[in-house]
Amino acid sequence: MGIVASVRQVGDIPADDISIRYYISSKKLDAKTLLESSRSHWSIEVQLHWKLDVGMNEDACRIRRDEAGENFAAIRHIALNLLNADKSFKAGLKRKRTRAGRNNSYLSGVLMEQGAS
Repeated sequence: MGIVASVRQVGDIPADDISIRYYISSKKLDAKTLLESSRSHWSIEVQLHWKLDVGMNEDACRIRRDEAGENFAAIRHIALNLLNADKSFKAGLKRKRTRAGRNNSYLSGVLMEQGAS
């Protein structure tokens, strides 16, 4: 078990709160390795959120009814994974998404490439 305490300070303003996270691992880690593992985990989370927000406009979604928001989030994750796996069109996520929406043959290729059709 490991504990990581983090303090965020901006400029000369002293930090007013400490964030504490607990980790359970089957591997014995020293403090430095645990900290690096924690940071790499959160960088992956931040990158995924950034892709979903910028590429899929997830934060702008106002769906609030029942489980619809969770269902659409799952669909966005599937679409993100399919578009990231596509290597036939070298472009960013937004351009791939736009192309898939406007070009049925490209959309079919993205779906068939991963066996999703």
